[in-house]
Amino acid sequence: MYKNPPLGDRDMKNPITGLNKVFDNRIRLGVMSILMVNEEINFNDLKQMLEVTDGNLATHLLNLEENGYLKVKKGFIGKKTNTTYSVTKAGEKSFTDHITSLENMIKGIK
Repeated sequence: MYKNPPLGDRDMKNPITGLNKVFDNRIRLGVMSILMVNEEINFNDLKQMLEVTDGNLATHLLNLEENGYLKVKKGFIGKKTNTTYSVTKAGEKSFTDHITSLENMIKGIK
């Protein structure tokens, strides 16, 4: 039978409450980390920095875009396509909140 935890334990906050599931994946975490310190970055540079395949990166970028965390700008350099990514205000806030929650969890703040 289930027992209530001691009173002191019930007062503790759930340490994972503030974490954002979208950023659980290491590639999406990496993309957001890179974009938080760069105004914009192109697909090939992201791929090289994260050491992932085109398809893998594209899938994760689409996920971030669909969640409203990325802005995508398609253009050309000469005759070659060039796709660049930047973080949205919503993405910046969500990622900052996620990192703050991680830091609080690590520090054990209650």
